[in-house]
Amino acid sequence: MQKPSVLIVGAGIAGVACAQALRSAGITARIVDRGRRAGGRMASRTINGRTVDLGAAYFTAEPGSGFAGVVDGWVERGLARPWTDTIAVAGPDGIQRSSTGPMRYAAPSGLRGLVVDLATGLEVEQGITIEHVAPGEADGERYDTEVLAMPDPQARRLLDEASTLREKLDDGSGWAPSIAVVLEWASREWEPFHAAFVNDAPTLSSLADDGDRRGDGANVLVAHTTAELALEHLDDPDRAIAPAIEAVQRLLSLKDAPLHSFAHRWTFARPTSQHAEPFQLDDGIGVCGDAWGERSSVATAWASGDALGRAIAAG
Repeated sequence: MQKPSVLIVGAGIAGVACAQALRSAGITARIVDRGRRAGGRMASRTINGRTVDLGAAYFTAEPGSGFAGVVDGWVERGLARPWTDTIAVAGPDGIQRSSTGPMRYAAPSGLRGLVVDLATGLEVEQGITIEHVAPGEADGERYDTEVLAMPDPQARRLLDEASTLREKLDDGSGWAPSIAVVLEWASREWEPFHAAFVNDAPTLSSLADDGDRRGDGANVLVAHTTAELALEHLDDPDRAIAPAIEAVQRLLSLKDAPLHSFAHRWTFARPTSQHAEPFQLDDGIGVCGDAWGERSSVATAWASGDALGRAIAAG
């Protein structure tokens, strides 16, 4: 039998997991991504000579799951490390308590490197923008199957208005934006913490000690803004820096301002509701990602892509 031709649009962890599932079945997929680097929302960026995680703060792995096996391999090779099972819970004016949960994993060289490692043996074409996808065709090229490994609103833009799949995808109202603000201080003057969820605050939703999670002790914090603040500044993310600094200083009782700052916009940072199914495959077009599963997470994104790849391979 002739092997199907598959196009995967999106080189985040879901798209790469899908491609590896297909590869295990002897099917080679073409992977394209409009960005300069693979990683998606597991993004890392070099700032002042140091890699900083801008997207996902960490990841978890359910023991015994397929993703746990992948994580064990990363840990064995030093690409990932158990970070903490304790997260602080804060309000607008400070850390109030801590909460213990599953082990959170981090990556000493940045989370993006894990996606790059997962893509070993695959050919990923960067800087390629796909404008239109229809059954059996993408931008004039023929495929048996196309996979859209991206947030629902971005996938909808590529589909015909009459597409039945398009109507099953969120139009963007169910996705929250955020702006990641990287702040570097001259010294570590805050009380030790790993990461914090910030509740009932107008500016911040979370804060992570990037030097702690990366294990190099750098004086770098990464704050993620609330959706409300992000909506005000999506056109100019740098305008979110000042209110973020003020909020972080108040939260950690810091008198000095940071030496350096950087802002990165996430228009579709996370889904606010989830699809019950692990993926969607309709008339030769599949959609996968962190919105397809019980909760939005790195593990969900991997499982969604892996399940879709297996479904395509099974025919």
